[in-house]
Order: sequence, then structure tokens, then C-alpha cells
Amino acid sequence: MHLIIMGAPGSGKGTYAKVLKGIFAVPHISTGEMFRKAISEGTELGKLAQSLIDKGNFVPDEITNELVKRRLSESDCKNGFLLDGYPRNIAQAKAFTEILNELNISLDAVINLNVTDEEIIKRIVNRRLCSKCGAGFNTITMPPKKEGICDLCGSPLYTRADDNEETVKVRLQVYNEQTKPLVEYYEALNKLLDINSNQPIDDAIKDIVKAVEDKCSH
Repeated sequence: MHLIIMGAPGSGKGTYAKVLKGIFAVPHISTGEMFRKAISEGTELGKLAQSLIDKGNFVPDEITNELVKRRLSESDCKNGFLLDGYPRNIAQAKAFTEILNELNISLDAVINLNVTDEEIIKRIVNRRLCSKCGAGFNTITMPPKKEGICDLCGSPLYTRADDNEETVKVRLQVYNEQTKPLVEYYEALNKLLDINSNQPIDDAIKDIVKAVEDKCSH
């Protein structure tokens, strides 16, 4: 099963993907995590990505396209994937179509998470991540049992530098300008599945699974 999950920053892509990869038995491929790894390793690509991400901007398309192509060529993607964070604009979507053709892969569906800007800002500014295992929490919707400490490994939690209201608004503006047109693009290809992400996670997951199964059975 070859899937894309898309939506604005804070719409729940990463959270849902962690659950869906188990349900659909495919790897979760996050371009954001790829770049964060490059940043933590201090590579040239990582330094470039850090400077752009800190300002709420995206990494250049040609770098991202190549990164995705290499990842999808790996053996664990043979039976499918759940792609999160890519494509982000029409140019990337067209490049991605070429990549899929080269790799002889047919895209099954695009999961589009719909959520209000107000809800997104509330989610992101209250988001906390574990400094060791990367687990995610939210001080409002999913607080840790002990404030500032990861439930899973006991390490300190931290707030990402770009998880502040000012940067979130920039990211939403960039999303609306560059990524929202993808909704129409994939709708025209009859691949789009609209999902309400304002509801509880479990309900949204049920909606996603049903929509994907219905789509793939036709």
C-alpha cells in the first residue's frame, strides 16, 4: 500500500502515521525526521536545513526530491510506504510522480488531514518532545504523567525552537501558499481522502482506515 499523509503543521501527521504504519504494515517515511537527523549529525545539508527551518521555511525541492527517491528505493519500501511531509508543493508533486514512474510504483491514496488554524497553533505551542527517545506529548491534550519528564524513558522533555506562535503563523502562511494547492492536484487525480482531524485521534484513525480500505477495494 503506497500512501501519502498530508496536512498543515500540527495537523497530526506524525502522530497518526505512527499508528497507521502498524495497521497497514508499511514503513513511515518522514522527510522532517530525515532532515532532523542531518541537523543532529551536523552535516552540510543539516546546517542548511536548520537555517531554513528556524525561519519557518522549507528545504529546496531538488535536495528533498533526491532524498525521497533514495529512501523509496530501499528494500523495506518494497511492499509500500506511508510518506509524511512530502510533497509540499506542486513542483515536488510533479517530481514525485516521475519518481514513482521510475520506480514502477502506483500511488494508492493521499490522506488529507483537515484542522483549523486556531487548533493548530494551540497544539504546536504546547507540544513537547523527549530529548532521548523522541516521544511526543502535549501539555493540554496529552500531558506527561510527570511535568517535563517522558513517560516512556524518564528523560527531560523539550520544546522545539520553531514551536512558537510567531513561527507557527509563518509556517501556516507558507503551507497555505505552497501546499494547499496539492489538495486540488490530488483531488483531480482521484487520490484524495479528506479526514476531519479536529476530532479525537482514535476517531480520526478509524475514519482513515475505513477511507483507505474503501479506496483500495475499488
